[in-house]
Amino acid sequence: MKAKIGIVAAINSEYSSTVLRGYINAVEKVGALPIVIPYVEKEENLNELFDLCDGIMLLGGEDVMPSLYGEEKKPTCGENCRERDDYEMLIFEKALYSFKPILAICRGSQLVNVALGGTLHQDIPSEIENALDHKKSTEMPSYTHKINVIDGTPLHALINSDEMQINTFHHQCIKDLGRLLEVMAVADDGIIEAYYMPSYRFLRAYQWHPERMVDTDENCLNIFKEFVGECQKGEVSDADL
Repeated sequence: MKAKIGIVAAINSEYSSTVLRGYINAVEKVGALPIVIPYVEKEENLNELFDLCDGIMLLGGEDVMPSLYGEEKKPTCGENCRERDDYEMLIFEKALYSFKPILAICRGSQLVNVALGGTLHQDIPSEIENALDHKKSTEMPSYTHKINVIDGTPLHALINSDEMQINTFHHQCIKDLGRLLEVMAVADDGIIEAYYMPSYRFLRAYQWHPERMVDTDENCLNIFKEFVGECQKGEVSDADL
């Protein structure tokens, strides 16, 4: 039986739902079944969609609303969509309470951090001195910079290396890490590139876009293999953890 992966669609202020092809491709490439979760009006329909899924993916996109982490929006902050923030927060909380595996990518990693009480730098170039260019290229299948992977973390165990080359396209990043989270990797400028929750069944968050690299980079492919492998174990409860 294939693992069923709930891919939470990006929504706009009119509640239109979209998913870029790369996320679908990554899930299919590792033998899982993608289930797109669009915006639905009825909670009962969301619950039915959610219950179909063995794991949940939160995707890239626009900036998280600064008011959600107690800040005023700065001129350097990008576009926001409060409707999307609220919907994804709801689904993330449902996933936590249901002990479903969670994979968060780029904006998704920022949203999860905020949901757990963390904060963000609204704009890397104007807030972090001597930062790398984290929004270097729109050609995200190509490498942008390396990251330093912390020994003893799940990412280090997965790739068996202290370093990894990544693609990256973001102008915001984590400032204060959320509750119960621990860093897995940082860039040379100290910016957090990956984290996890040791006390939870499976929560992995990556600031880059591994879905764009699954056809060319084994480490990025293994990120999805690891996630889907956990999803294939089926439901667990807190008593099993």
